[in-house]
Amino acid sequence: MNYWPLLGVAVIVIGFALRFNAVPVVVCAALVSGLLAGLHPPELLALLGKSFVSSRMLMLFVLTLPAIGLLEHAGLREHAQQWMARLRGMTLARLLIGYLLVREVLAMFGLTGVAGAAQTVRPLLAPMSEAAAEKIHPGLNDAERDEVRAVAAATDNIGRFFGEDVFIALGAVLLIQGFYAQHGIDLSPLSIALWALPTAIVAFVIQSVRVWLFQRRLQRRAQASRREQEA
Repeated sequence: MNYWPLLGVAVIVIGFALRFNAVPVVVCAALVSGLLAGLHPPELLALLGKSFVSSRMLMLFVLTLPAIGLLEHAGLREHAQQWMARLRGMTLARLLIGYLLVREVLAMFGLTGVAGAAQTVRPLLAPMSEAAAEKIHPGLNDAERDEVRAVAAATDNIGRFFGEDVFIALGAVLLIQGFYAQHGIDLSPLSIALWALPTAIVAFVIQSVRVWLFQRRLQRRAQASRREQEA
């Protein structure tokens, strides 16, 4: 057994510990593992290129990033905040719970790429959530802004994670089926999806309550801040 290729794992651990950019770290780790496994440089580059081209999600992500960057450079985040500020009836809880519902339902139909952290949360949902939070608590500090962004990102992640298991053709359901098959339990993808539906509903309710409680905390902080100013 040749254990030298495992040094690629050490490269990843060290790179992440030093907070280097993730993409160069992963590529360097792949190069280290491939060379130590005995692959020649042309073979290794061909393997990396084939993996890159065959990964449709990676290609979609790479094509999405420049478009999102151009939109943000043109002021997409600022326009989203201004638009949110004009919607007087839209609160932070209504925004995030509504997004959670849409995200989870779309994931149940296999449309996991319609929204996401890169194409929706960062350019749209996060700035809109900040604008909604500023209606409640105008004096948001940096820590509270980070907390609002984290809640928005968590809402997107929960909606996809628990919604996609309801769609029988996604890899997550097939992974669950394969795991149980290895242990002698025969389950069809349909039965897994049906059992995932109650879990998705419970996850929606729990995250909705968490968002509402977060809004309540912001309201209490705003009230405490006003009392301090009046005193």
